[in-house]
Amino acid sequence: MSSMEISQVLAQMRVMAAQAQANTVSQPTPPAGGSFQQVLSDSIDKVNSMQQQAGVLKTGFEQGREGIDLADVMIASQKSGLAFNAMVEVRNKLVEAYKDIKNMPL
Repeated sequence: MSSMEISQVLAQMRVMAAQAQANTVSQPTPPAGGSFQQVLSDSIDKVNSMQQQAGVLKTGFEQGREGIDLADVMIASQKSGLAFNAMVEVRNKLVEAYKDIKNMPL
């Protein structure tokens, strides 16, 4: 998952929070990249593919396949771990925002 996608998700969350604080009841416009659901789904798919790619490289290195360097395996593993951690942070922020909205007085 790229930092651009995470930035888009976080920017959209900030806009929604600002709208909630201003008590506006307008329909949020989806970002140029698509709907929030689509951006989130695409991000999850990319993180999953990064983890699968890292797993394939690890297995190939363990089996001694030619052309797979330890450095490539470690880089892929670190990238997938970082992307996963970022996705968990986004999920945590979404859950926190949901709880805040759920606990708002009507």
